[in-house]
Amino acid sequence: MNQYQVLPPKIFQLTDTIETDYLELYRSLEENPLTLLSKDEPLSEEALPEYLNSLEELLRHHQETHSSSPNN
Repeated sequence: MNQYQVLPPKIFQLTDTIETDYLELYRSLEENPLTLLSKDEPLSEEALPEYLNSLEELLRHHQETHSSSPNN
């Protein structure tokens, strides 16, 4: 399987976790400057892993700097 098959489910799962457990962080995702799809540019090979990494880093930072319990 290639990354175009493996990474989207991981991204969706992580995004769902953020939406469910960290709503205040989820609300800020729309402000994230990384855009996966653009009408002008095709999806690059690096975009999916970079986006997944950025989501993981955002969540990790949020967990480290906010209360340890979700939904606060």
